[in-house]
Amino acid sequence: MLAKSARLTESGDFARATKSGIRYSSTNFVGYLYLTELAQPARAGLIISKAVGSSVARHRLARKIRHCIRDHYAQLPTGSLLVIRGLNKSAEADCASEISTVISNVIRKSKERAASK
Repeated sequence: MLAKSARLTESGDFARATKSGIRYSSTNFVGYLYLTELAQPARAGLIISKAVGSSVARHRLARKIRHCIRDHYAQLPTGSLLVIRGLNKSAEADCASEISTVISNVIRKSKERAASK
């Protein structure tokens, strides 16, 4: 579970991350990372549509994603907004390693872009 200060809750923040953030896609997930100049802790959120499956499947997937985010939370840049979107068949796959890969790659891409500036 993420601390309350680490959760993304406002729709504007979700929109900012998904429209303007760095994106990394895999078969079952899309990760977005929006970098800000604010000196506040990084925040993370999930987008899991009903197309993923039943309520039980969506909540099981959300727990897996939150667990992976918690493992990578210390690597997130200060003030960043991380959003993980579960795609249609993501609940059926054994996805823990795929989620970790998506999070790691979106963080890596953000560091590469920061280094190139």
